[in-house]
Amino acid sequence: MSGSTLAERTGTEEVASGYRAGRTLPLRVELVRQLKRRRTLVMFGILAALPFVLVAAFAIGGEPDAGGDRITLMDTATASGANFAAVNLFVSAGFLLVVPVALFCGDTVASEANWSSLRYLLAAPVPRARLLWSKLAVGLALSLAAMVLLPVVALGVGAAAYGWGPLRIPTGGALDAGTAAQRLVVVVAFIFVSQLVTAGLAFWLSTRTDAPLGAVGGAVGLTIVGNVLDAVTALGDWRHFLPAHWQFAWADAVQPDPEWSGMIQGTAISVTYAVVLFALAFRGFARKDVVS
Repeated sequence: MSGSTLAERTGTEEVASGYRAGRTLPLRVELVRQLKRRRTLVMFGILAALPFVLVAAFAIGGEPDAGGDRITLMDTATASGANFAAVNLFVSAGFLLVVPVALFCGDTVASEANWSSLRYLLAAPVPRARLLWSKLAVGLALSLAAMVLLPVVALGVGAAAYGWGPLRIPTGGALDAGTAAQRLVVVVAFIFVSQLVTAGLAFWLSTRTDAPLGAVGGAVGLTIVGNVLDAVTALGDWRHFLPAHWQFAWADAVQPDPEWSGMIQGTAISVTYAVVLFALAFRGFARKDVVS
């Protein structure tokens, strides 16, 4: 077969000359596509605005006061920029940070089906596994960027409003600014890992439906159900198998003597669930009859 031939035969498949499956749908192209979407800009805008909203709330309502003998992290919000950043993570980890993860991972494949462009991507041809890997990698990257954006903006806003100082711990003691920044990096990393379950749910649902809202809403709804089940104390030790049970284990990292056991258990649970869900997504999509 001559070099000028437009197609070459490899095994039993005939492909165009120069075609390389690994070069289809580059991550850079997919990332640019997703960054240009309005929902991405709106989500980042909401997260960036939260620290300003909290600063305004404290300015209007005054500094937070302890509601009793027990002092919480919220009561130290205005102690320093580091405290303010930690409080932003505390108030958003349970729900607000769930939304961008579900959005970026659940909207990705389903939106292509909803636009009737999914079949054209596969006809390009983009291998199904390659398409899913590109979509998943970009979805997780945007989710991580959203989680980094919030504390970074909060740290800057908090430092400007309350000064750059040590992170004061509610139970007593403090962490110097440098150590506090390092611990906050660990906190963000753990929150991201703990949200991999939501990412897995959203991504799996995204491969099962042509409705982006169904995939995103389903992932958020199931995450809320997990939080509700964790509140049922009658379940006893069964709650330890719920990812939601460990979502605030990162609080042990912002102590003078950090305790890592809760974060390790939470990471193991989250990664296990996520791997299973991602595997189900790839397995199901490989056999799916794509008509959209």
